[in-house]
Amino acid sequence: MSFLTPLLLVGLPLAALPILIHLINQRRFQTVEWGAIRFLLEANRMSRGYARIRRWLILLFRTLAVAALIFAIARPLASGWLGLATGGKAETTIVIIDRSASMGQLGRGAGNSLNTGKLTTGIAKLQNTLSLVGSTHWVVIDSAGGEAVEIAGPEALTKIVPKQVTSATTDLVGLLETARDYISENRTGQTEVWILSDQRANDWNATSGRWRAIRDGFLEFKQGIRFHLLSYPDVATDNLSIEVTGVEQRETRDENRVLVSLRLSRPAGGPPMTVPIRFEIDGAGSELPVELAGDGVEISGHPLTLPVGTKQGWGRVSIPADPNPADNDAYFAFAEPIPRRIALVTADPTKLRSIEIAAAIAPNRAVKHVVDVIAPAQLAAIVWEEVALVVWHAPLPKGNDRAMIESFLDAGGQVICLPPAAPDATELGGIRWEQWVEPPEPISVTNWRGDADLLARSQAGTALPVGELSIGRFCKMAGDFTPLATLGSGDVLLARATRAKGGLYFLGTTTTDGDSTLATDGVVLYVALQRSIAEGAESLGSTRQLVAGNTNDSSASTWQPLAVADGVLSSEYPFHAGVYAAGERVLAVNHDANEPRSPVLDKQQIANLFAGLDFDQVADTAGNLDALTREIWRVFLTCMIAALVIEAGLCIPKPRVAEGRA
Repeated sequence: MSFLTPLLLVGLPLAALPILIHLINQRRFQTVEWGAIRFLLEANRMSRGYARIRRWLILLFRTLAVAALIFAIARPLASGWLGLATGGKAETTIVIIDRSASMGQLGRGAGNSLNTGKLTTGIAKLQNTLSLVGSTHWVVIDSAGGEAVEIAGPEALTKIVPKQVTSATTDLVGLLETARDYISENRTGQTEVWILSDQRANDWNATSGRWRAIRDGFLEFKQGIRFHLLSYPDVATDNLSIEVTGVEQRETRDENRVLVSLRLSRPAGGPPMTVPIRFEIDGAGSELPVELAGDGVEISGHPLTLPVGTKQGWGRVSIPADPNPADNDAYFAFAEPIPRRIALVTADPTKLRSIEIAAAIAPNRAVKHVVDVIAPAQLAAIVWEEVALVVWHAPLPKGNDRAMIESFLDAGGQVICLPPAAPDATELGGIRWEQWVEPPEPISVTNWRGDADLLARSQAGTALPVGELSIGRFCKMAGDFTPLATLGSGDVLLARATRAKGGLYFLGTTTTDGDSTLATDGVVLYVALQRSIAEGAESLGSTRQLVAGNTNDSSASTWQPLAVADGVLSSEYPFHAGVYAAGERVLAVNHDANEPRSPVLDKQQIANLFAGLDFDQVADTAGNLDALTREIWRVFLTCMIAALVIEAGLCIPKPRVAEGRA
């Protein structure tokens, strides 16, 4: 229980007034010994115990009546927000809204309104709760916009925050950084930060080193900062999600087809079931029944017939309605395949011979790979608009060379850097090479990221044999990066730089004999290279497959929607699944496939992220229409009246028994 005016609770000692008055009254009478009255006292001894109990009961109910009155005027709340009971009214209230796809999960059960999801329920409850607590300044940070927007009050939440969930993953750490910056720049006083989220690990990124920095930043503030989390951690185990994993157009003299690969999955295993998957291209539809067993199934290269002569187009894949509509549709765009060029930049081509061979072998005969081996001095001769991947085996670039690499990355290109023979202090993307290390015995890779990026599992769920690699020599690296593979010694073998666009990777060894077995155990090398090439090729042709929220295209405001949900704001097109036209290019934007499969952080894991901060959390369920916080002062007034009535009844004199005649 908490209170809207907790300062009035200082009056609670007044509840002792009846006791104090009783004690003062006791002092008014003096005891005088009188022999004749002693016989009467002996006669009344049997009823003295009852009288004493009655007096104490009268005192008790008088005290309870005063205490109930004080509680009532302090305006008590029945809620899970224990943090409201202390600290008084906040000067600034910041509301952080998680609008990731998983927040679209609908509620179920008794009392649930039709089509009420986590996001809708959470915003309604926050609006109701915040209207009670009061504040001087109100700020909302939406996961799509990512900026701190001042609002008139909690009643404006439904006007400022769109009703639809996005298809993008939420960066909770980034939103908290925005809140911290707002507090610092505006020098706010006592501040409350309210977070609405469903605790998905994909959104919270609990292992990120940024959490320590954000905690330290909030602890530096002298004013009080309190955090409240309204969470919706329940997961619908019967929810299905669909994702497109590959698209390829093949045209011959007699036929024209597009091959669509996709994955159908659910959070937890279950009984076998048949799921009808619907395909649509240019208004023409078809249906494919798929048998789903376990937690997912892969469909590889399902053929869809196109009119002969079709060079470019788009389509949609759909599954029937389920608890979360946000992941029931997937979009794809297709076009004639173009050659993929790979540039190997090195002063010694023999060092990259194995990489040259692996990069030249395309996984698909319909796609041509062209590998160019050039010296660092010839960098200006590269036609960057045709290159998908650059493998850099030389001292990190400087000056104009660095500017060209940065521009290539900003356009969506991929770069893999291998350590040079003599590392220096030059940085690229905030990372630099340090010294070479040659351990006494070859070491293996003990940890790697198998859920995403270059070393992710195959579409069938098979893990890459990264742990079978043997590393005889490696080069240390330093800077701001995300580790993708770590050696038994704790050193990083493969890292990705923190960038908004493109992919910049640092591999801490080479493929030459003695340095590693990447060339002899070629599966890992081949898969990582092909994934980099495929990712870089997405930025080349007339079509692109994009993940919602992962594009910072400056021209996004000019996109023209070809297929998108109703009511989506044009400013949020990059955050919503659909198909868009960007000039002559067709862009297919899809939900983050990791979001539906992401586990939920437990309560203790969340609490650890806010260790040292004033933090509380309460869990709710989608569609629960009960108020999160409500005033219960009427209950205390009722208790006060009841106490006074009982006290009055105890004060009534005991009826006298009439004496009979002899």
